[in-house]
Amino acid sequence: MKMQKNNTPRRGFLQGMLVTAAGSALALPALAKPAAAPAVMLDAAKWSPRNRQLVAELIARHGQASKSYNAKRRPYAVFDWDNTSIMNDCEEALLMYQINQLAFKLTPAEFSAIIRQNVPAGNFAPDYKNSTGKVVDLESICADLDSDYAFLHANYKGLAGSRSLEEITATEQFQDFRAKLYFLYEAVNDTHGVNVGYPWVIYFFANMTVSEVSQLAEASNDANLGMGLTKTKYTSPAGLPGKAGVITTAHFHGIRLCTEIATLMDTFRNNGFDVYVSTASLEDVVAVFATNPKYGYHVKRENVLGLRLEQDGEKFKNAYRKNWPLNWGPGKSEVIRKELVAKKGYGPVFVAGDSDGDYDMLRDFKETEVGLIVNRLKKGKIGELSKAAAEAIQNPHPRFVLQGRQESTGNWLPVETTLKYGKTAPTLLG
Repeated sequence: MKMQKNNTPRRGFLQGMLVTAAGSALALPALAKPAAAPAVMLDAAKWSPRNRQLVAELIARHGQASKSYNAKRRPYAVFDWDNTSIMNDCEEALLMYQINQLAFKLTPAEFSAIIRQNVPAGNFAPDYKNSTGKVVDLESICADLDSDYAFLHANYKGLAGSRSLEEITATEQFQDFRAKLYFLYEAVNDTHGVNVGYPWVIYFFANMTVSEVSQLAEASNDANLGMGLTKTKYTSPAGLPGKAGVITTAHFHGIRLCTEIATLMDTFRNNGFDVYVSTASLEDVVAVFATNPKYGYHVKRENVLGLRLEQDGEKFKNAYRKNWPLNWGPGKSEVIRKELVAKKGYGPVFVAGDSDGDYDMLRDFKETEVGLIVNRLKKGKIGELSKAAAEAIQNPHPRFVLQGRQESTGNWLPVETTLKYGKTAPTLLG
């Protein structure tokens, strides 16, 4: 991302906000709550003071202490999950965990079909080159993965062989498999878009039950929460170039809980709001994170909306759910209309997101008063909304607001600017 310097008036305004926050804690208004519900404060050390104030005002207008509050017409908020409600992407983390654990229930023939499923043949985007500078094509890399997976399936005791995971992950075939499968995931998404890539990656759960996927997701969550936040490069072995050649890919390891979002969810619920999650990951994967009490978000299972697969009883199939929108971009708004607006008769009063996949739901509903953008310094459509938020930074009633964070820790910052991973200076826009 290109770095853009903040202009002087804006910087002065933000510094003034921080001075105000340091001088006196900005608390939410004292609102009536049920006796069993403790008051929840939004951390002044993490929230932009202006954003905290806007949330306080929103709750004052629509919460259960408001004279106009109607328990039969409860206001509600919708949150994106990956890189909004947590730091990093739990679906991508799960893919890498699934690879490292060789947690597949696929025959070599089934695996071979899935890696090609609905992916157009031919070369990938120009950036997806091997070490000799040649652009990688689908069939070459799939042929290499076919060979790798056949070896792993025949030799790993968790599939059909007898060798331990430690032994098998030391082989060149595994090293090639990990690098090339993750490379393929990135290449499919960047070349053909998420309409192809997002369903594709969840087809690897085929033949697993909902319970098995949930257990795998929880294990991945716990492992990634214990990891450092690090960007790691993976290069396939020079001794096993195969048809695609030697390739290099990278993965951002680690996940962090976003306690600021978890506390905001609690604050909304304590003040009579309903809370929903809208995710472009598999719904059952995110439900593990959003509903399990040990993670602290306390979202109801029926309030998690995401990607869905066809099932054969309890087992997932490698087929996207018929008549269910792809819950990304326009699809998120479509699902909200179908599942929430159709039943309630009105849209969300608050929406939070971070990327192009959230652009539509952030702006599509006339009832939404605050659209909070976790500032990842993105361009594209979400960059347009981020620019609008930056231009309205002194507006007392903005439609969109930016919330900064530090990507090396996953923590929010009490400003609108973000400190990008590997950078030393915070930035307002990408």
